[in-house]
Amino acid sequence: MSCPYPLVVFDLDGTLVDSAADIAEALNRTLEDWQLPRVPEATVLTWIGDGVRRLVEQAFTAAGSDADLDAVMPGFMRHYEACLLRSPRLFEGVEAALQALRKRNVTLAICTNKPSALVAPLLRHFGLQDLFALVLGGDSLAERKPSGVPLRHIAAHFGLAPQAALMVGDSITDYRAAVDAGMPVALVRYGYPRGLDLETVEAVAVVDDLRDLPGVSARG
Repeated sequence: MSCPYPLVVFDLDGTLVDSAADIAEALNRTLEDWQLPRVPEATVLTWIGDGVRRLVEQAFTAAGSDADLDAVMPGFMRHYEACLLRSPRLFEGVEAALQALRKRNVTLAICTNKPSALVAPLLRHFGLQDLFALVLGGDSLAERKPSGVPLRHIAAHFGLAPQAALMVGDSITDYRAAVDAGMPVALVRYGYPRGLDLETVEAVAVVDDLRDLPGVSARG
C-alpha cells in the first residue's frame, strides 16, 4: 500500500519521543533553584506543547511566583540541556513506521516547539537524524505552533500545497496548527493531548501506534 501523502510532518515530544520525565525534571530543578516546590510529572504533561517559555510561565504562575521569566529562562535552558538525554525513549512502532515511509519515498519532516538546538542531539541519540529532510524548532521561525505558519513553510519548502501533506501529532497545539495551515492531520492516542478530545476530533486517523498510519503497513 502506498502512502497517500508525499510529505509527512511529525511533531516530536509526545508523538515520536516520550520525553515527559526529562522535561519535568528540568522544570522541577528550575523551580527548586527559585525555592519553589516540585510538581508531579502528570501536571507537567498538561503544560507541554506550547514552547519552553510558556511551559515555565505556567509552572511559575501555578506556584504563585512573580519571578521575571527573563531571569528564569537561562537556568531552565541549562537544566533542559542537562536532562535532554536523561531517559528519553521512542514510542512503540516509531522507528519501524519512519523506515517504512522512507522506503515508500515519502519525505519526512519535523515541526516541534522544542528549541531547535536541542532537537538534533535528541535525533542523533536515537539514530534518526538522517531520516528527516527538514527540521523546524520552536525558534526557527517568527511563529510556532499552534500557528500554521511553520507547517505552511515546510510544505512550501518542498513545493507542495499544505493540503497535499500530512501533519502527525498528539496535542491540541498540533491539531490547531494543522487546521490553521489547511493541512490534514493524524493524531496519536498515547501522547500529551492537553484537552484535545481524540474521540470527536476531525482527523484523517487517530492511532495507537504510528505503524497504523495510512500507507505505512509496517506491522508484521
